[in-house]
Formats: sequence, C-alpha cells, structure tokens
Amino acid sequence: MNENQLMGYAREALGNSYSPYSNFPVGAAILCKDGNIITGVNVENASFGGTNCAERSAIFTAVGKGYKKGDFLAIAVAGKTKGFLPPCCICRQVMVEFFEPDAPVYLTNGTQEIQVHSLKDLVPLSFDKLDI
Repeated sequence: MNENQLMGYAREALGNSYSPYSNFPVGAAILCKDGNIITGVNVENASFGGTNCAERSAIFTAVGKGYKKGDFLAIAVAGKTKGFLPPCCICRQVMVEFFEPDAPVYLTNGTQEIQVHSLKDLVPLSFDKLDI
C-alpha cells in the first residue's frame, strides 16, 4: 500500500468526524503489519477534555481489536486545513508507544498534497521508557 492509498482511507474517515464544536474534522488511518487498515476520527465533547483525536481513536481501536506495540507500519492524518495537519503532542506520544521510530507519518491538507515525516522527526526527544 502506498501513501496515497493510505491517505485515501484517512480522507474517507474524515467524513465520520464528530466535531460540532470546532468544525475541525480530522481522519486518520493506520497501516498494520498484517495489511489491515484501521481508521479513526476526532470525537468532540461539550466538556472539551472528553474529546479524543483521530490518531488516538485509530490506535485505541486497533488495540481493542488485538493489535500490539510493533504491529503498526504507518499512519496517515487528513484534515481540511490550508497547511499540513500534524498530530498534536499527546497523539505523538501515544504513537511513540506503538510505532517504530522510523515509521512514516503522512500528513495532508485540504488538497491532495502529502508530506512525509518519520515519527522520530516529529518527536525527537520522546518519552519512550520508564527507567525506575
């Protein structure tokens, strides 16, 4: 699967976003090692703190289906923004927990353009282990 195909899943998921407060829909799609695609959307809540981002929704859905750390190859994030839409820092930290550092993170904007980053480039000083 190439980046355009994976982004297609993220763009399709975008239509399922529940974002009545911000009107800022986001869709995400994860490519798993077994070839399956897991999607997620942002789900807002009137309390705002109860809101969940598309990237975490996709990761948590995958975990609920039995996927584990290391089972994820790439993630695509789609929005309708003018600029490229990067994951928030909470999502980046959750991605660090489940993806390899070199995993590609595909970002898009309201057009068909795609930007590619590695996770380690998005989170250069990640919190990745507990040294107790």
